[in-house]
Amino acid sequence: MRLLFLLMGFSFITMAQGPEQAKYLLNKVSTEIKTHQNLRLEFQYVLENKEEQIRQETEGKVTLAGDQYLLEFLDVIQLFDGEKLHTIVPENEEITISTPDPDEAISVNPSKLLSFYEEGYDYQWDISQRVMGRTIQFVKLIPSEENNDIRYLLLGIDLDKNSIYRLIEIGNNKTTTTLTILNQEENISLPNDYFEFDSSEYPNFYINN
Repeated sequence: MRLLFLLMGFSFITMAQGPEQAKYLLNKVSTEIKTHQNLRLEFQYVLENKEEQIRQETEGKVTLAGDQYLLEFLDVIQLFDGEKLHTIVPENEEITISTPDPDEAISVNPSKLLSFYEEGYDYQWDISQRVMGRTIQFVKLIPSEENNDIRYLLLGIDLDKNSIYRLIEIGNNKTTTTLTILNQEENISLPNDYFEFDSSEYPNFYINN
């Protein structure tokens, strides 16, 4: 009888940690994110291809409020006011103003980091890790349709905070990119014009519309 209960318990755990449990966890994260008026994320970005002996590591910061964002990454500032994207390159004293494609990838539109997984992927429950005293549960995301670039993604969720901790992209070209959230702040007090572009702040910059 004891063995029967153990087997029943094992079967329940196995079922609980399947695709439905993965989807449930992601829904909890999505619900938690939507309760915040805004977010500020400091992150580390690593691109690695061992076969080509390539490793690039850098850090950045992004402030998000709905679809609007201010991204500081790779010595470039990107300001999106909800309609126009302003790409500011201080080194070249140049600003490019464009209208982004709503289907652009996370690397182009960082606000998608918080919602990209909601459609277009099949879910699998993956490994769990302890990181600095926190439990990080990974969900494997497999593109529902054939994707020439992405083999699969691993999304690490902080179970205590129901927040994204790490996103690992495994590419078909054997390149792995890892984005790790180093610090997260919620509901920051921001000026009303925080996401508005002010050309007077860049008096000598060439503006390319």
